[in-house]
Amino acid sequence: MKVAIAAELAPAKTFIPLMERLSANFIALSHGKGVKELLKPYCRKIYPIGESRRSNGNKILIAARILSDIKKAVKVLRENRPQILLTCGNAGDVRKSISAARLLGIPILHIEQDIYNPIEMIAFADLVTAPSKEYKEYLEAHYQLKDVKSIGGYPHALYVKNLKLEHPKVVKKRYNLHDFILVVLGGDLKTQDIPFLLRTLEALQENILLAPFRFDRKFIEKNITSRKIHVLGGFVDLPSLMKASKAMIYAAGMGVTIEAGVLGVPSIKIAGFHRQHASIDLCEKIGIPIARIEDIDTLIYDLKPPDSTYLLSTSEESVEKLINILENFQPKGPCGGFKSFKKIWEARSKFN
Repeated sequence: MKVAIAAELAPAKTFIPLMERLSANFIALSHGKGVKELLKPYCRKIYPIGESRRSNGNKILIAARILSDIKKAVKVLRENRPQILLTCGNAGDVRKSISAARLLGIPILHIEQDIYNPIEMIAFADLVTAPSKEYKEYLEAHYQLKDVKSIGGYPHALYVKNLKLEHPKVVKKRYNLHDFILVVLGGDLKTQDIPFLLRTLEALQENILLAPFRFDRKFIEKNITSRKIHVLGGFVDLPSLMKASKAMIYAAGMGVTIEAGVLGVPSIKIAGFHRQHASIDLCEKIGIPIARIEDIDTLIYDLKPPDSTYLLSTSEESVEKLINILENFQPKGPCGGFKSFKKIWEARSKFN
């Protein structure tokens, strides 16, 4: 079986347990940093198809670049002719890859984890999976997707469970820190939130390792006045940093929440502009508090490790169900079409 996958960093981790067990010839369409390092052991070849595009840029220029990236994806898929395209996540890589696959008539299976805020192009996937029966019903009811199956868990959790982490002593020695709080900045914050967050972190008077991820490192550093905050650069081994930290504060979604849960890292999820998000549901299920920036200092010293039971008890079965779906895949055409596309587009517009 020839399989193409489209992935940014966190969704790529969802694919790995599947890639380890499924007898297939994989290629990847990469989108963003860190994917190549992560997927290289599992793929015959990895093809870059562009970078994330910020919505606050020049719209004509962004549109031209997106079309250029779709053209790259079409070229890769046409040359390799996979039997199926697997997508996961809600970034531009999903849009571009589904567009290319649909143009070429290649079947598409999308693994959905975001639920409340999926990317609108999943309406043109042949089949969508959800992590629970309740989420399956939500996708069907709210977005009128017709072919959705529950896999009953998160494959990403199995990836984390099987990870070989660096020893905490090695991590601490590298940064010359006896202990530290890890801070991860993801897509649930806006640029205007950063100065206030940094002032709040500085007031803790703790050693902090900060992974800027979706924010410009120079912008972050320009707003820091404390020598106790160290900004990380480039691709970092986030799970090893999590395990070595005494606590984590993060403004990210499902990927970081799953990793914190499986590794048992005492954590705070910052309440960002996504008021309804599957990662919020998961935090409540496993015991990670969600807090406003101004409340961080009252919670950080009274954190308990999250409960990993749910994530680990369902992860194995979720991978087996995915494999079964793939091995018996019968494409029926777009599971939602333009009607579903419009409903998802309207739901996403609330976050713009």
